[in-house]
Amino acid sequence: MKISFSTLGCPKWHWKEILAAAADLNYDGIELRGLGNTMFMPRAEIFSPSKFEQTNAELKKRNVEISCITSDILLHKDGMYYLSATLQYIALAHDLDCKYIRMLADENPWPSDEVEYDLVLSRLRKVAPVANALGVVLLVESNGVFADTKLLRKLILDVNSPAVKVLWDINHPVRYYNESPAETYANIGEFVCHIHVKDSIIENGKIKYKMLGYGDLPINECFALLKSHGFDGFVSLEWTKRWNAELEDAGVVFSQFAHAARQLWKNA
Repeated sequence: MKISFSTLGCPKWHWKEILAAAADLNYDGIELRGLGNTMFMPRAEIFSPSKFEQTNAELKKRNVEISCITSDILLHKDGMYYLSATLQYIALAHDLDCKYIRMLADENPWPSDEVEYDLVLSRLRKVAPVANALGVVLLVESNGVFADTKLLRKLILDVNSPAVKVLWDINHPVRYYNESPAETYANIGEFVCHIHVKDSIIENGKIKYKMLGYGDLPINECFALLKSHGFDGFVSLEWTKRWNAELEDAGVVFSQFAHAARQLWKNA
């Protein structure tokens, strides 16, 4: 297992602060989901033609990978934007030697009734050959209606491409579909390439995010399943500070996660 954190957790940090924190806290990677006011990563200043080489060199010097580029693409919406955006993300991932791009097939963590399955399927089939040709894998997150991992499994099987796999967000199948880790893993385990972790509790009927170990998600069981099946990818802290200002600051949470995740994995 390797660990990374999403830049959702530090929306006000500059790139050099992000990179220094990853190195100083012994993270293996950084998951890109916004830098400052820029959410569309192909347009981020650090990846401009004049700065790309320096950015790549800094990552290698610090021995930090880009674990995943978490796109803002909505496969069930966005008109034809999804196509041009996906092609730009694929090109960026290839240039960064980043294997994975997160795709959303439903907009919010909770299920909606706006998803046309056939539209999502056709769009993934359209872009999968491009990703495959460049060695990039598109990861559909267990999110929204696709937190029902039976449906997510069907989608992956229907696309039938080595370039379309799964990002397992541990929170969503548990909270929205009452799935056990064993049930989730049976459905999608063979396709899982990247993990999103954040702990949570239910308070007054609502999900409240917590630091790892301070909630009641079955994270130990999830880690045990992953470990027993030889998972060697990234477990990534998705601390949604950008969307939830009341959450604890990255300066506290990133350090706590680095220790807690490794300890939980060791004991799994």
